[in-house]
Amino acid sequence: MTTSEIVLFPVASRAGDIDRSAAELERLHGADAVQYWKTECRRLASELGSLGLPEAEVRHQVMVFQAEVQQALVQRSQSRAISQSRSGRALKR
Repeated sequence: MTTSEIVLFPVASRAGDIDRSAAELERLHGADAVQYWKTECRRLASELGSLGLPEAEVRHQVMVFQAEVQQALVQRSQSRAISQSRSGRALKR
């Protein structure tokens, strides 16, 4: 019998979760967006806690996840603006 060690990867490397969350937050608005976001953060915290991470590290990793999703939202918005600008659909000032 052999033993195995679980190696945790930083939340920031969860590109799929980050992209999925950013896309969903762009689609949702108001209370629906707030509820989705709370559910996602709680799900992540629960998952990390069940892996044995100390509470302080769980909080830190959730904060990192939140920052990564926020950054993804900004990048998505900037990409849309650039695309619209290049296609001539940008708003005239």
